[in-house]
Amino acid sequence: MISYFIIFGVFMLLSWLISYQLKSRFKKYSLIPLNNGMIGRDVAEKMLKDNNITDVKVVSAKGLLSDHYNPLNKTINLSQEVYFGNHIAAGAVAAHECGHAVQHANAYSWLKMRSALVPVMSLTSNWIQWVLLGGILLINTFPQLLLAGIVLFAVTTIFSFITLPVELNASNRAVKWLISSGIASYSTIPNAQDALKWAAYTYVVAALGSLATLLYYIMIYLGRR
Repeated sequence: MISYFIIFGVFMLLSWLISYQLKSRFKKYSLIPLNNGMIGRDVAEKMLKDNNITDVKVVSAKGLLSDHYNPLNKTINLSQEVYFGNHIAAGAVAAHECGHAVQHANAYSWLKMRSALVPVMSLTSNWIQWVLLGGILLINTFPQLLLAGIVLFAVTTIFSFITLPVELNASNRAVKWLISSGIASYSTIPNAQDALKWAAYTYVVAALGSLATLLYYIMIYLGRR
């Protein structure tokens, strides 16, 4: 039990450090202007156009670094700092989110797998912790409840790991396009890569943290006697 809380604390610290570094990198690279005076919205619209995607809209969203692609209504949602930003950080984030739109248009296999799990995640997210809690409290009388919780939590862990190649591929698509389009120069592309790298680290820590928690619950189940 104590060892788990130590591991949990380590992951919490890593998560905080990576979040801090990500925000720091974004602030640093927001001082480096994009070529041609483009803002994040322009970058996103151009990348969509260059990939012959005409059914995806680029919209402004609230929240710092809240950027995401919504495959349900086909929108690129850019935070105001990215949407209106005329800098390499905004360009990198905008291109990354468009990378997901390109994945969607090309039926990228990992994205299809991730999308297939979304309904399951939505269904279980509200009560999975209650199942696990109940399973721990009733471990000696009704261990099957904890086993059910472990199975459900395993789905969230799988989801976290499937997310990794989706995010890395979107970043790779973004970097390649930023170079080929001339929006980022060879002197600024390392900045874009660095910003996207730290964004990817957040998903790596989340996946490893989920795996560690899953193993913790399995250990409780196996050691119930």
